[in-house]
Amino acid sequence: MGFRQAGLFLLLAASAFAQDELWTPKPGPRPQLNGPTIYGARPGHPFLYRIPCTGERPLRFSASNLPASLKLDAETGIISGTTPSAPATLRITFKAQNRHGRDSRLFRLVVGDKLALTPPMGWNHWYTHYDRVTDRTLRNAADAMAASGMADHGYQYVSIDDCWMVKPGSTDPELNGPARDSAGRQLTNRRFPDMQALTSYIHAKGLKAGIYTSPGPLTCAGFEGAWQHEELDARTYAEWGFDLLKYDWCGYRKIDNTPTDEARQKPYRLMGGILKRQPRDIVLNLCQYGMNDVWKWGAAVGGQSWRTTGDLGLAKDTRLPGFYSIAFKNAALWEYAAPGAWNDPDYILIGWYGNARGMQQPRKAKLTADEQYSYMSLWSLMASPLFFSGDMEKLDEFTLNVLCNRELIGINQDALGRQARLVRKTENDMVLAKPLEDGGLAVGLFNLGESKAAVEASFGDLGIGGKRKARDPWRYRDLGTVEDKLRAELAPHSVAVFRLSAGR
Repeated sequence: MGFRQAGLFLLLAASAFAQDELWTPKPGPRPQLNGPTIYGARPGHPFLYRIPCTGERPLRFSASNLPASLKLDAETGIISGTTPSAPATLRITFKAQNRHGRDSRLFRLVVGDKLALTPPMGWNHWYTHYDRVTDRTLRNAADAMAASGMADHGYQYVSIDDCWMVKPGSTDPELNGPARDSAGRQLTNRRFPDMQALTSYIHAKGLKAGIYTSPGPLTCAGFEGAWQHEELDARTYAEWGFDLLKYDWCGYRKIDNTPTDEARQKPYRLMGGILKRQPRDIVLNLCQYGMNDVWKWGAAVGGQSWRTTGDLGLAKDTRLPGFYSIAFKNAALWEYAAPGAWNDPDYILIGWYGNARGMQQPRKAKLTADEQYSYMSLWSLMASPLFFSGDMEKLDEFTLNVLCNRELIGINQDALGRQARLVRKTENDMVLAKPLEDGGLAVGLFNLGESKAAVEASFGDLGIGGKRKARDPWRYRDLGTVEDKLRAELAPHSVAVFRLSAGR
């Protein structure tokens, strides 16, 4: 890699890297605190947070200015208890140490009305397990999230998608039976014998549990939905201990498919209000594929994130892999994202995952290494929820290298909560620029072409001037001082990401 310090441009030769070379350096033995620096929770609700931290175990954690209602397990780094009963912004300092050293970090716990002040991070079962999902699937995923280091980088939600409910009319004895009890309370299918035990298992690792349903009578896969049981179902999910709800339009089109804003908002406004009344924090993801410009009203009806496009797993490849077309649509909506209100372009499909057409068994992704690093770069710069939906039991070194870069995740989780501005998009390149809380700027240069090419962005295009210190977050490497423009020689479908300082 070559670069010219204090020159007219910086040259980052991403094409010089071998296809199978890992861009993200491995974590060292010293403690390194990761994850968001700001977190939203509602007053007087149960609270659970696992402090993300890499470094050789055992680690010893401590926290200053933690309220008396919250307790920290010094060995695991898991904070649990109840948030203070009155709104407040608590400035807590996390500390972690081991035999190699120590690290500290400020963490702002904002007790108030907003959840998901940074984009949620986690895993969802859909694109790997489809209707084969079981209680054991989720437990294994929680185990893997903790053991693989994903939790140490801030991934926290372990989410069930469709197919945990009873499927009316099914001939499969594990899936059929009464969908609700005599009181109308929803029943699970036989693959999920005890939801409360499942969430307790996930919570014991300091992780959070997500669940799925539809406002219609049936879900996308034909399982029992929430229609006319919304209040009871939300209360049930809260009692079971779930922390996130994905609410999927699907079956509701049979109730009302009128293409007006009022009709499209109605089921989400209903559930958003119900969830806000529950005695625990439940993040709401609106899954309705971008209908009626949901990014303009999703937050107003109670959502913390909303799908902006159709299913990524069904996106067709063109000259570029399908995730690019999803990203292009989402990138254009940069003005609508804010803390607690995120544009969601769907999940990260790398590693091993199944073909959504026919819900097939997992296969290894056909994406090149450059494409996978570009994928993660796009989602990070776009302040998208970072949900992996590949096979957690087939995590390999390369997949974790893409998913677990603390500096890219730091850009995604930046407390300013801004989505990258779309600076330029042509047939052959794209430039994104994301303002950061410290006054700096994260910039992504993307080669969309089929051959090696230079991609550049002038400081004028980026809206900045003067000289800036530059850093390569993918490789944790300082690059010196740059001015006037950024320039990168990139392999086909590759990316260069820069973090520029606030000023001279």
